[in-house]
Amino acid sequence: MEFPKFLLGDNTDYPTAIFVIHTEYPRFIINLEDDEVEWLEDFTQEDEKELAGESENLIVEATAFYDREISRYEE
Repeated sequence: MEFPKFLLGDNTDYPTAIFVIHTEYPRFIINLEDDEVEWLEDFTQEDEKELAGESENLIVEATAFYDREISRYEE
């Protein structure tokens, strides 16, 4: 099964949280309520250095995805 790059998620146990799930490497979930990121990969120290710059771009993309999705609901 093929997944989109980003998915929206929610959970009634966290009623104010808004989760965006990144399904491609490096996989992560970001809670847009507090910008907490949970990485779903195990990284080496070398990987972490490479991801430092890329992670900021991925989080910007995740936020833009959320904004786009919400604007579509409002239409």
